[in-house]
Amino acid sequence: MFAPLRSPRPPTAVLALALGAALLAPPAAAAPVQAPAPATVTSPSRHVDPFVGTAGGGNTYPGAVRPFGMISWSPTTTPGDQTDTGAANGYHYGTTRVRGFALTHVNGAGCHPGAAGDVPIMPVTVPVDSSPSADAADEVFASDFDHARESAEPGRYTVTLDNGVRTDLAVGDRAGLGAFSFPEGEPAALLFRTSNSLNGSEDAEIRIDEESRTVSGSVLTGAFCGQRANGGENNRRSYYRLHFTARFDTAFSEVGTWEDDRLRPGTTEASGGEGYDRSARRGTGSGGYVGFPGGSDVRVRVGISYVSGENAAANLDAEVSAGDTVDAVAERARRSWDDRLGAVRVGGGTEEEYSVFYTALYHALLQPNLVSDVDGRYPGMDGEAHRVADGQGAQYTNFSGWDQYRAQIQLLALLEPEVAGDFAQSLLNFAGQNGGVWDRWVHVNGPTHVMTGDPSAATLATFVAMGADGFDTGAAYGSLRAQATEPHPDGLSDAGCPGQCEGQRPGLERYLELRYAPQDDCHCWGGAAETLEASVADGALAHWAARTGRDADAELFGARGGYWRNVFDPDEGYIRPWNADGSWSGAFDPASQHGFAQGSGATYTWMVPQDVAGLAEAMGGRERAAERLDGFFRTPDGEWSVGGGDPLRYDPTNEPGIHAPWLYNALGQLWKTQETVREIASSQYGTGPEGLPGNDDLGTMSAWYVFAALGLFPQAPGRAELLLSGPAFPYARIAPAGRPPITVAAPGAGPDAVYVHAVRLDGAAYGRSWLPESFVLEGGHLSFALSATPNTAWATGEDALPIDR
Repeated sequence: MFAPLRSPRPPTAVLALALGAALLAPPAAAAPVQAPAPATVTSPSRHVDPFVGTAGGGNTYPGAVRPFGMISWSPTTTPGDQTDTGAANGYHYGTTRVRGFALTHVNGAGCHPGAAGDVPIMPVTVPVDSSPSADAADEVFASDFDHARESAEPGRYTVTLDNGVRTDLAVGDRAGLGAFSFPEGEPAALLFRTSNSLNGSEDAEIRIDEESRTVSGSVLTGAFCGQRANGGENNRRSYYRLHFTARFDTAFSEVGTWEDDRLRPGTTEASGGEGYDRSARRGTGSGGYVGFPGGSDVRVRVGISYVSGENAAANLDAEVSAGDTVDAVAERARRSWDDRLGAVRVGGGTEEEYSVFYTALYHALLQPNLVSDVDGRYPGMDGEAHRVADGQGAQYTNFSGWDQYRAQIQLLALLEPEVAGDFAQSLLNFAGQNGGVWDRWVHVNGPTHVMTGDPSAATLATFVAMGADGFDTGAAYGSLRAQATEPHPDGLSDAGCPGQCEGQRPGLERYLELRYAPQDDCHCWGGAAETLEASVADGALAHWAARTGRDADAELFGARGGYWRNVFDPDEGYIRPWNADGSWSGAFDPASQHGFAQGSGATYTWMVPQDVAGLAEAMGGRERAAERLDGFFRTPDGEWSVGGGDPLRYDPTNEPGIHAPWLYNALGQLWKTQETVREIASSQYGTGPEGLPGNDDLGTMSAWYVFAALGLFPQAPGRAELLLSGPAFPYARIAPAGRPPITVAAPGAGPDAVYVHAVRLDGAAYGRSWLPESFVLEGGHLSFALSATPNTAWATGEDALPIDR
């Protein structure tokens, strides 16, 4: 029987006797010091640097955006090619030429080009006497800029281009305000490059109304990752149409449009897309322009919608008024960010430490993104417009499930349970509009099928465990259970493989028969990876079933959570891909990605967070497993190897192994968790454009850092227990709206104080290396005694180790 895991609060006196003094007694070496809490950060947004991650592969963007916002107004840079930006999401710090300021972005996605970057608006000071689409090398209508004249803060972006135009942007949730100050004595115009989304476009349209000083239109685009994986055909249903309405405070001195290489001065309507093939896109597309007298200071209010042009206008009217200034809109955005970031207040750190921490939290709270309008309507996955039902605050989108379920989802549930509940309902709504299939990577209202596994099951089970229950949990569980037990025709399709395989549970009938995904018949990216992903998802469903009284399901999915054993090679000690006939697929090579997805066998072997004790047993016991884990983080000569690039060792730039540092807690050597987490956090995260180790993957890598700095990490998907390590700040207060606060005191915490010597929970000595899920729901006070030397005795007893079941 798979027992429920709703753990009790810290032991009472009677329970303490039953557990034994060894569990609760702190080591004699040290005790947590009761000290006054240091002053905490008062305005977290002031410590955020939106440029972090804009170089070095982070694929973040610096533009104006609010928490979970629909609109994100940010530069589109160009290396001299109108189909490229130098980075996956529109902006690369080292590419200092811009061809527009686009209205939508996705944070940290790795496909290049990525997604969105819709409707770049470009101020120019040259005559518009040729088609901007014909400027394929961005020689005429783009402009250089210098970072010395560029600034960004949460909700605002400002730059003075080399063409002399000062651009100042600020946003609400679905609308923004841009101020463009043109130099005297030069032509002045704004280009609306409606077809020039990052991936290209299928169609675009623009309309200019001189009398009302309004420009409106839309773009039909999509194909996220499509060109890389399969030419875009498999994810055609992921295309979306973005509508916009732009209202000016200044009359137009000239208007015009273009289609492909044909400039059409004086016209007010145009249409046409660029396609998605980069080689064919150059020189194609459509857009329009509006001109002004030289030296004009022009303000434009822009609203967007994924439903209709009318809704874009309504969103604009609701969020940015005609009398607004950029300062006013930016101040509202700053207050919004302070409110969200203020759910975690840290104290006792340096300015640099605050910047790294709050920038990570900022990136983690950029998504999910609003997709519903002020009237509650949103585009469904069936192509129809829907309206959020009573009880749902908003419809959200942009779910990078394979990435996010490992850290970002847990942080969202911890800090924003209301948003998490609405997001869960949003994914359920989309699945219902998609024939019951939950897509693993949702962009806007489209199923892109990107990556592998069934992250929706892990995600929603985690939300339930962490108390984010503001959704139809019964319907969600029933739907996910059906997909996990009833084979679907999509699961037999190889369309999009690898990378964008259609099935939520690929080859399910065969998987249930063999109890693993056969490499030669899995209809998936890699059989070994798929088996591990399914095991994690099923383990999460088991916990969900157990805590809701579905005992038979708990037993069923609990057993399936152990199917990872069927791809573990006991002779070699690694996870390996099996063929359907029971033979290993390919020669043994733990450095190979054969059978895996974006990771080697050496990395995936540790991807069993739901059954660490079982993995250790399969490796020959906890001591042997810990030795193996040592070799995952260090070279044979004992040097750290946590920067990536070695397929046999830890890769901080991708997700399959990011939980691995905390596995030492279950292996009884938790001081190694403490030193390893601190080494990764201090060496791989920092300030400046290269401050992220790799793709932020919709806040996942940033969420990892937030947990690491707090000294907490989620034990496994579908659970709310938290594993302990050494906090980086002397004090932190976590206060989600509507929940009791969590405080973490670690006097003396700093770069040298890495190791935990003792812990108190709510004033009582605490001898476990993990916290029960009741701590997340009910709050409490943690107090750490830290030291520069390890305590190899604290929380290492058998009863103190994290419980897998």
